[in-house]
Amino acid sequence: MSQNTAKNAESSSVKQIEIKPNGGGSATSLIGKGTFVNMMYFESILQDTVEVQYTFEDTGKGTLGKSTIEALPIVGTEEVNLKFADNNDNTIKLNLYVNKVTPIVEDTRKSTISLSMVSEEFIRNEEGSSRLNIRFDGKVSDHAQKILKNFLNTKKKIDIEETSNNYNFIGNNKKPFYTLNSLSKFSVPTKAGEKGKTAGFFFFETSEGFKFKSIDGLFAQKPKKKLIYNESPDERGKKIPPGYDGKILKQFSDNLIDVREKFKMGAYGTRLVVFDPFTCYYDVIKQTAEEAKKGTKLGGKNLPKLNPKFNVESSFTRTTYMLVDTGTLPTGSVRQQIQKSKEQNFEVQNILNQSIRRYNQLFSAMQEITIPADFSLHAGDMIHVDVPGLRSGDTEVNREFGGLYIISDLCHYITPVETYTKLNLIRDSFGRKQQ
Repeated sequence: MSQNTAKNAESSSVKQIEIKPNGGGSATSLIGKGTFVNMMYFESILQDTVEVQYTFEDTGKGTLGKSTIEALPIVGTEEVNLKFADNNDNTIKLNLYVNKVTPIVEDTRKSTISLSMVSEEFIRNEEGSSRLNIRFDGKVSDHAQKILKNFLNTKKKIDIEETSNNYNFIGNNKKPFYTLNSLSKFSVPTKAGEKGKTAGFFFFETSEGFKFKSIDGLFAQKPKKKLIYNESPDERGKKIPPGYDGKILKQFSDNLIDVREKFKMGAYGTRLVVFDPFTCYYDVIKQTAEEAKKGTKLGGKNLPKLNPKFNVESSFTRTTYMLVDTGTLPTGSVRQQIQKSKEQNFEVQNILNQSIRRYNQLFSAMQEITIPADFSLHAGDMIHVDVPGLRSGDTEVNREFGGLYIISDLCHYITPVETYTKLNLIRDSFGRKQQ
């Protein structure tokens, strides 16, 4: 495995950026057409697709003596072939489309232009032909696969974690991304986590393709890299401690627990009130994060230990109300549909509050780090981070904030002189697990 060293923060290269004009004709390369300023590449588990912002100075020495923007012209939806690599030869190759052209500085000699580029599916999501106009029956994970392939017409790699629950629904002419994100909240993992204890998925894109992953599935991964932050100089990797893949250049830790907000959102204790209007069935179900802990995959050792005075670990701070979804859209023949008329379509007791808790636990601890460029990392990857303890004369790592984290957001930043990767890391618990 290659190490992240100081050399990796030196300038890397944009190997290809070619724009095809909408009116036809050959592609035009932006390399050599003006001066490259910077490029930023973004991935996030909270973002449907990837995004790239490419900034360059256009001196008007492009095709036919005109600026590139004028000569093509670039107005939006132009296809862009993009390829860039870090100093360990990790290469990202993308096929994107211009979403926005932003002039930053303009005068008679030159202009600084920023091109915002997005995935094809980002634009296709707005087309009327992509609206969901059919009925969906079966597993939620199968729905995600069908939406991506049949409605967004993606040819990219699709990595979908199997769900254990079924959910039948009618598309109602809704947009694909809206529906995929809605289905995420109704999904229960098959392997990572126990039904009735956990729920909740994320839909997002990386340079490797589209992903539909559970919160617990993300924490069940093995760490992709092990990084450390210390104050010793990095002489091209000579000072990286044994057992680590690289050093962190900048680091900021944050406890994101706003107690009042976490209580309001039901991060640690919930109550569910369900009612079936057909049978008059009524039930009140309480569940705490501590009770469900054995059925979930945590990033740290333990959930935060709260003051017992507030009785949160055995009580609730949020109540949700729901009608039992029985007899909705059963499948099969008329006889089979009658037989299934008492089955639940949406298993509210096993999904709703479990999903609420897991989403609100996830953003409890955060690390914001900057490392030398590493294009092998992606949103949704697990990494191990260690920071030193603050005790006098102690070389031990911080046992509270060190450990496993999920990459929630990622930005690769390239300029003519330097290249960095900035990561926002999150997890649902505290304490460093033994590796």
